Amino acid sequence: MERGKLELVVGVFVLVGIVCLGYLAVKLGKLELVGGDYYTLHADFSSTSGLKKGAAVEIAGVEVGRVKDINLKEDRAMVDLAINQGISVYDDAIASIKTRGIIGEKFMELSPGGGGEKLGQDGTIIDTEAGIDLEQVISQFIHGNVQ
Repeated sequence: MERGKLELVVGVFVLVGIVCLGYLAVKLGKLELVGGDYYTLHADFSSTSGLKKGAAVEIAGVEVGRVKDINLKEDRAMVDLAINQGISVYDDAIASIKTRGIIGEKFMELSPGGGGEKLGQDGTIIDTEAGIDLEQVISQFIHGNVQ
């Protein structure tokens, strides 16, 4: 009888440990298992070189969302952004692709605007700035085409 109780306690302990690991994996990976509390915006870029799905979206250095998806629409890149509810973005906002450090990860920086209409679900940010392609800048410098 004692052996059965010990096996039960060990089994419950292992089960609780697996549930805790799953919770940490979801939270640290910043995954959404159920529909999050966000709305979707779209931004149209000439190039999203280096930007990845899941990258942070920031306003004034504070994370306010994530890059939900990146697709090709005709000859331009359409980026879908998941923005937290309660964060206001206006139609005069500017979306820029930035890099952390010299060769760090890419993220999206939003200047939220404030002079226009408030963007809602499936709104589109018109003003965008593609990131700097470091390889192209170095190539221009090496070949003497820097202006």
